[in-house]
Amino acid sequence: MNNADGDGTPADDRSGGDAAADDGPTAVLLDVLPNGRPDDDRPQSSKSPVAYGLGADSFALYELSLAGDADVSVGDRIALDRSAVGRYREVSFDDLTRNAAAEIEYAAEAIVEADEKRFVDFYNEAGPITLRLHQLNLLPGIGKKLRNDLLDERKRGPFESFDDVEERISGLHRPREVILERIVEEIREDDLKYRTFVGREE
Repeated sequence: MNNADGDGTPADDRSGGDAAADDGPTAVLLDVLPNGRPDDDRPQSSKSPVAYGLGADSFALYELSLAGDADVSVGDRIALDRSAVGRYREVSFDDLTRNAAAEIEYAAEAIVEADEKRFVDFYNEAGPITLRLHQLNLLPGIGKKLRNDLLDERKRGPFESFDDVEERISGLHRPREVILERIVEEIREDDLKYRTFVGREE
């Protein structure tokens, strides 16, 4: 496979959550441009279809060059090392099209729903970052009390699902949405000091 640069190797992103994951890295498509990028000044005959995707494991953002006969659409999960993808490279949020940027929340939600255990395990396994800061405190709305409630409750037994978290932790009403909100923030903001989900390998 011919990657565009060193950022897009299969080691950069491994998938979790569906059967396609067994075949290598995958991404959920955010936008598909059948006529190539609009800022590409080459003749149409020289341009390849382009897509933008969100890596299913590391939540990296990718630009993909597609084969001319690739039959894909927004929301599809595509294997990055399949014949439909000619090259791919990691890009930043600012490189995305407006349509791709608008799809991030939906794609992140699909990834979380496809692999609930992976994200429930964050509540089971999150640890301290510094003496004063815990990974759980990076989640929106989780302060000292909810953090301590989570730590105490998981000692009694691991959380099995988002519903289990919600039932056992009074005051944490949307454990799945809380994680999604943090994921989207990490994707969009380049200057966050701490990253819990984006860019981390399993």
